[in-house]
Amino acid sequence: MVILFLGAPGAGKGTQASVISKKLGIPHISTGDIFREAVSQGTELGKKAKEYMDRGELVPDEIVIGIVKERLSKDDCRNGFVLDGFPRTVAQAEALDSALSELGKNLDFVFNVEVSEDEIVRRLTGRRTCKQCNAVYHIEFNPSKVEAVCDVCGGELYQRDDDREETVRNRIKVYNEKTAPLIDYYQRKGILIDINGELPVEKVTEEILKYLSK
Repeated sequence: MVILFLGAPGAGKGTQASVISKKLGIPHISTGDIFREAVSQGTELGKKAKEYMDRGELVPDEIVIGIVKERLSKDDCRNGFVLDGFPRTVAQAEALDSALSELGKNLDFVFNVEVSEDEIVRRLTGRRTCKQCNAVYHIEFNPSKVEAVCDVCGGELYQRDDDREETVRNRIKVYNEKTAPLIDYYQRKGILIDINGELPVEKVTEEILKYLSK
């Protein structure tokens, strides 16, 4: 089974992708992880990607697609996988279709995890990270026992720059411009399923599993 999760930053798609991959016993493939692995292993594509990343530039589509194809052709993906963070554009979606057809596979489900902009801002701006051990808290949903102090190591908690409201709203804007067209793309293929991402995490998982069991 091949499953893809779409959703704006903070929608919870990574959490659901991880839960579903464990329940189905198939790998959870997140582009961030693949990139780190390709760079650390020093593969040809990994080296090329690192050059762009070091300059703070976006990695071109052909390198991203090459790295994803490398990962999907590994043995652990034979029975399927859960994709998260790729594709990000319609061009990448078309490239994924052809990569899957080369592997004799096709996308079975695309889950679009829907969360309002205000809820995403609430989730992300409330995050606090420990300066020492990188443990993550939330001022509302998962506060530390002592305000601004890490429960694990006693380090100082701070708000990362990419969790500031202005940055979060900009990330949502970029998502809507670049990635939201994928929703139309997969809707036309008849494999898109909208999921209410504002429900509790367990309820969201239940909804997804209902569709998978069909």
